[in-house]
Amino acid sequence: METIDDAGEFGLIARVQARLPLTSPDTLVPAGDDAAVLAAPDGRLAVSTDLLLEGRHFRRDWSSPRDIGHKAAAQNFSDIVAMGGVPTSLLLSMVLPGDLPVAWVEEFAEGVAGECARVGAIVAGGDMVRGDLITISVTVLGTLEGRAPVLRSGARPGDTVAVAGRLGWSAAGLELLLAGERQGEGDAVAGSGDGANGSDAASSDLTGETPQSGARARGGAPGDGAAEADHGATGADFATSAAPQAADYLIAHRRPSPPYAAGPEAARAGATAMLDVSDGLLADLRHLAVASGVAVDVDSTLLITDRGPRLDQVLTGGEDHALVATFTSADAVPEGWRPVGTVYAGAASVTVDGKPWEGAAGFSHFGRSA
Repeated sequence: METIDDAGEFGLIARVQARLPLTSPDTLVPAGDDAAVLAAPDGRLAVSTDLLLEGRHFRRDWSSPRDIGHKAAAQNFSDIVAMGGVPTSLLLSMVLPGDLPVAWVEEFAEGVAGECARVGAIVAGGDMVRGDLITISVTVLGTLEGRAPVLRSGARPGDTVAVAGRLGWSAAGLELLLAGERQGEGDAVAGSGDGANGSDAASSDLTGETPQSGARARGGAPGDGAAEADHGATGADFATSAAPQAADYLIAHRRPSPPYAAGPEAARAGATAMLDVSDGLLADLRHLAVASGVAVDVDSTLLITDRGPRLDQVLTGGEDHALVATFTSADAVPEGWRPVGTVYAGAASVTVDGKPWEGAAGFSHFGRSA
């Protein structure tokens, strides 16, 4: 099997570039020189960055490189649309062991390219260096298309809280995978319904993250076709007409499906505040409450159905990369969004049915979960 050492630095770069989208109408100078040159028609750029670390966010023995590529791009694209923007390009940098198969990197690149295709973004450049653990850094650029950015600080008393996308599905998938690992059945559980032969979530011992915390355990299993069909989640998925199966939760965890179109649509509809749900709905609403100086209450009856994840998974599970936003009234909530709560005057806080939530509200990388 050909390794990165066999291919060499520039040979590897050429192999990866052959699999990535490198140009667009706004690309004045593509990757290949010391820097790319991109046009910014709006005169402004929205920028977001994130890291994935081997052993912390994924394990090679459990994770599909293609799914990791999709997830690495998706979690950054979601931050751009949470500002009301549209992703246009990304920078991809990787630390790679010399004995890593070239095929692993090629498949990862194909995953990145697949997610780029969903939003029409390109890869404008990046870097590759040798190291002991795979580390992936993604920086995404986006355009606001002439609109003002939707910040976390704009919520006001009387606003309606609404969500677009799935909540709790990734956490439910992670819980299944961890349960299968504890029972020594990880392969069987992970393969349920999607042709996979391995699971994709880092264990609680590895990550320090629990299923309830909506852990940022990243990765995937080799099965890919079912995951491809999973993209395109919207607010309608909260009230799905058919009961989700275990395989649906596993797919959702392996490869998040952010509601990309919902962010710009919310901005056009006059959303007063918005953010990406990456660490858990309650934890991320806390960020909004603090930034806006308001109290937020969510209605559990609007969040769960008898065919979906448990309430704790919906409230505290992360990595579905849904969007949560506030609007001036329920009538202002656009199609594809679902009202789930209300903004009140008061000290920054988040409650559920008028009461504090007992237990962790979501995941935090440092210290205790939020």
